[in-house]
Amino acid sequence: MKQGTLYLDNFKTIVYGVAALILIVLFGSVGFMLIEHYSFVDALYMTMITVSTVGFREVFPLSDGGKLFTVLLIIFSLGIFGYAITSITRLVVEGALQQSYKSYQLKKKIVKLEDHIIVCGYGRNGYQACVELKDHGEKFVILEKRDNVVARILEDPTLLYVQGDASSEEVLDVAQIRRAKALITALPNDADNMFVVLTARELNPKLKIISRASDFRSDVKLRHAGATNVIMPDRIGGQRMAKLVIQPDVVEFVEYILLQKSKEVKLTEIECEMMDPLNESRTIQELNLRKKTGANLMGLKTPEGTYIYNPSPQIKISPRDKLFVLGTDEQVELFKEILKDSRM
Repeated sequence: MKQGTLYLDNFKTIVYGVAALILIVLFGSVGFMLIEHYSFVDALYMTMITVSTVGFREVFPLSDGGKLFTVLLIIFSLGIFGYAITSITRLVVEGALQQSYKSYQLKKKIVKLEDHIIVCGYGRNGYQACVELKDHGEKFVILEKRDNVVARILEDPTLLYVQGDASSEEVLDVAQIRRAKALITALPNDADNMFVVLTARELNPKLKIISRASDFRSDVKLRHAGATNVIMPDRIGGQRMAKLVIQPDVVEFVEYILLQKSKEVKLTEIECEMMDPLNESRTIQELNLRKKTGANLMGLKTPEGTYIYNPSPQIKISPRDKLFVLGTDEQVELFKEILKDSRM
């Protein structure tokens, strides 16, 4: 939340300082004009040399009333002038104004976010999640409350973030949770993740929520709270180490497909809602997708949630199915086009 108000606070500091200077100058000028009957220019000159404590000679010798007014003007102006000059100098010299402007621009970008992903926590798991999202061109915003971690986020000017408690409705609203498509909560404490899941689910019932968990008993609780999936890094790490002993090449091959940095080939999930109605009556063999596109249909998920691996050529694809296709970007796009248009 800090970056949302920082620009406004510093802007107010400048406005208040300048306004105070203007008021003291007007007060002094009017006073000299009324007491000493100076012209406006002479009165302004006397006020400026008095307020700034420059020490030039007065325009005309002062009366006793003028001297008392000058003393009063010095007493009032010293604090105001010092506050204004110090505040403005600090903002300009230390770069606070520039940082405030950057924060203001950051807030403007976050306000425009839609169909994005919210990542709660920028620890080891949160950082890795952000790396993967960035590699795949996804829009995301980070929620983090620790100052030292925010300092690390600032090292990458392309990252969008909100500093604050991720379980707070106000902070989640700043991150545009009502327009987000998914939320990843990777906080180190299971109880904190639970609060984030509960709050996020209440604000956006359709949101896909992925939660981290440390304790095996937290899995069921987090799902009951509204988490779509629960990931346990310790369990996954142990399984991976065992698999690397038993089936090392299989693990490395799967990780290459899923986690590769290059874009040679990828495993993509395809929704079939846009499917041409004429294609519903055709089997996978009749669609001849492999030959036409070069992409491989690795599996599909039925509307009932059943996964079918290496589906039979005789299976018919329905608009409510989800397909898992392996291929290059061009092959996958052609695969989608054929599903949309039965004439291809």
